[in-house]
Amino acid sequence: MTSGTGPAQPGTDPGPGAGAEPAPRPGQGRPLLELDSLRKEFGSRPVSVAVDDVSLTVYEGETLALVGESGCGKTTLTRLLLRLVEPTAGSVRFAGQDLGTLSSAQLRAVRREMQVVLQDPYSSMNPRMRIADIVAEPLVTHDPAARGRRGRARTRERVGDLLEAVGLDAGIQDRYPHEFSGGQRQRVSIARALAIEPRLVVLDEPTSALDVSVQARILDLLAELQQRLGLTYVFVSHNLAVVRQVADRVAVMRRGALVEVGDAADVFRRPRHEYTRRLLDAVPDPDPRTARRTAGPRDGAAGTGPR
Repeated sequence: MTSGTGPAQPGTDPGPGAGAEPAPRPGQGRPLLELDSLRKEFGSRPVSVAVDDVSLTVYEGETLALVGESGCGKTTLTRLLLRLVEPTAGSVRFAGQDLGTLSSAQLRAVRREMQVVLQDPYSSMNPRMRIADIVAEPLVTHDPAARGRRGRARTRERVGDLLEAVGLDAGIQDRYPHEFSGGQRQRVSIARALAIEPRLVVLDEPTSALDVSVQARILDLLAELQQRLGLTYVFVSHNLAVVRQVADRVAVMRRGALVEVGDAADVFRRPRHEYTRRLLDAVPDPDPRTARRTAGPRDGAAGTGPR
């Protein structure tokens, strides 16, 4: 994930190999998350296919962006990879373990290493809970020792450290969510996600509810935390201008299927699938001259790409 440089400002059927994943780059980390032929159906007569035969690998230390229009299956796919819903077919492997074969206790242990930051910092936390309790919630859930008197003191110290790590004052622990701005609440959400030291963080539209003046600061924070803690991100977004700033690789979804996966620079400069080109062409650019200087022409597509 690269640090943000400023405020972030359909198609055809997949062709042969359009959604195929390229070979790992030299120096790329080991596979951390592996999705194999995932399928999720809802209902019956007729069946609604939300995720259709998705295979994808997420490597340690990278930011993989999952993009597509609303309703394309991004949310269902993230729920599948977090094992919040069961797949109709296919498998999810995390650090080499097939999550479908684990007992409840084993799955609970794996979930310590997989956390999520949700889209809306206003509705993602209980307004009746103090900041200290919100951030400490994963600690209390996964570590019984955090509940005793001695454990509570250590937990409060840990919460203070987490708040400072995301750029907030440790002294806000006894305050409530309504006292803070959207950007500050999202920092609290990030602190909560980091409380049990996960390896993978799913960022579900983490800046879409924020003013553009705040987005870049949150993106910079995420980049700094990733570099310092060695985190792996799955960054879910429909905002391609933001994705261009943060992603190492991009996976494009349409109607539940992957139509293109590749290095971010290649996807933005030389999109292979018509649907990807149409997504890119739909992104407004306030200064096309700047876009041409920074991105150059895209092969196979008219116009200029997003900044």
